[in-house]
Amino acid sequence: MATAPPATTGAPLVVLDRRTVWLIFGALMASMFLSSLDQSIFGTALPTIVGELDGVEHQGWVMTAYILAIAIVMPLYGKFGDLWGRRWPFLVAISLFTLASIGGALADTFAELIIWRAVQGLGGGGLMILSQAIIADVVPARERGKYMGPMGALFGIAAVIGPLLGGYFTESLTWRWAFWLNVPIGAAAFVVAWFALKLPTHRSGRRIDVAGIVFMVLATSGIVLLTSWESFSGDAGYDWGDARLLGLLALTVVSVLAFVLAERRAEEPLLPLHLFRNPTFAIATAVGLIIGMGMFAALTFLPTFLQMATRAGVTESGFLMLPMMVGVMLTAIGSGIAITKTARYRMYPIAGMAISTLGLIWMTRLTDDVSMLLFGTMIFVLGLGLGLVMQTIVLAVQNAVDPHELGTATSANNFFREIGAAVGVALFSTVFTGRLSERLEPLFADAPTGGEGVSAESLTPALIDQLPPALRDAVVAAFADALAPAFWYLVPVLAIGFVLTLFLKEVPLSDVAGMVARGEAVTADDVAGGATVTQTVGHDDAVVVVEGSAPADRGREG
Repeated sequence: MATAPPATTGAPLVVLDRRTVWLIFGALMASMFLSSLDQSIFGTALPTIVGELDGVEHQGWVMTAYILAIAIVMPLYGKFGDLWGRRWPFLVAISLFTLASIGGALADTFAELIIWRAVQGLGGGGLMILSQAIIADVVPARERGKYMGPMGALFGIAAVIGPLLGGYFTESLTWRWAFWLNVPIGAAAFVVAWFALKLPTHRSGRRIDVAGIVFMVLATSGIVLLTSWESFSGDAGYDWGDARLLGLLALTVVSVLAFVLAERRAEEPLLPLHLFRNPTFAIATAVGLIIGMGMFAALTFLPTFLQMATRAGVTESGFLMLPMMVGVMLTAIGSGIAITKTARYRMYPIAGMAISTLGLIWMTRLTDDVSMLLFGTMIFVLGLGLGLVMQTIVLAVQNAVDPHELGTATSANNFFREIGAAVGVALFSTVFTGRLSERLEPLFADAPTGGEGVSAESLTPALIDQLPPALRDAVVAAFADALAPAFWYLVPVLAIGFVLTLFLKEVPLSDVAGMVARGEAVTADDVAGGATVTQTVGHDDAVVVVEGSAPADRGREG
């Protein structure tokens, strides 16, 4: 007989049947897809949007407002879900996201659009985090792979299919459909969650970490704005010697230091620093940050390369990125099923980081006349690697921390991935743009006509298509010559991620008995197939007793 640690006062044992679990899973998948999709769907529609709403000088805010809001609220949703339960935060998040989608679709001015995009982010950040944390509430780690795998695939699919859908809506319907698409799916997810999402609730008498929240918001805002400064500073952008940028940098550094000090003193810290003493959490979070840097840097520039090199339209270039999506789907879902069968996960991040690194090395061989078969194979290999890593490291984190910090740990892993994406895109853009400028300058200096006003920053497929044929071919070659070697700057980053995965420990995955003993939601089938379950109430705490099962703390790493 194993006696569980004390549970929350009066918290009933939540038993779910298998059908309800799959119904919940469908709603979570839909919600996570929407929040991930909206990070990329407006990229191809942006020129049309800013033209209609007269917002060319501030067009970067369409993306920055969403990403910034997501990054800010991720740790909040994770912590509040741990403290009070995840049902109500999830309902709030899906409501915010759906209502903001309606507002964005009806926006008449660029300022209105930016406001609604920010509100979308406030909901989208919760959907990303809570979808992964709720699965951990209702499915034991031993079986979670078959659920987390499709979630990882979905994140990769959204990143690839977003530009495709954005281009299709813009060319065939209207960019406002990128907002309207969210409404029926979001409403359906809300209804399912309202009736089916029955989770344990908690009450915490500890003080909210107000200081930590304030400094986290300041630090996160500074990091995101610093890495996307070209987007919100107009055509010219700030020089790194600009006093405003230096001031923002100083504020960011001070905020980070103040956040660390606040977390050391807080009664209930927003991001407990002791988590970083957990080797699995520290390694998996670092790998997540690295994946964000590599994945988004590649996805940001490859569609533009396709449009220039092949004269493909916006929608067609999106289709050409589908092999990467297929690669992610195959390995994310396949590894999830394999983890469920074998209860072993360590090999997949190792293999995934190795494949991703080799795939990125291969992409340094890109040329302006590359065949689409070869290009598709390159990005397919990169997708195979990413699919093995993305959700496996989330599973490893969830399995290695105390259940009462599951949401906090999940949000931290996703938070650092978002920060990695912002930093990676910014650094890669700086390297690539610098190399491209060096190659364009002599081309247009020698060109008698047709190249006036063209620079690395203003280069677009439409503009290149208007150039004389000889000059156009030279510009496309310069673009490929600048892009391919720039990937070498990301290779050492992914290689470091591979080395880190070698130190990832294989922590036994927790089973149903551990979930029941902690008072977490389980399925009726799990209870029937597990053991006799009873619940008693002591002086202050509810205690669950599981007969004939493994210790409740199995699968946790100190």
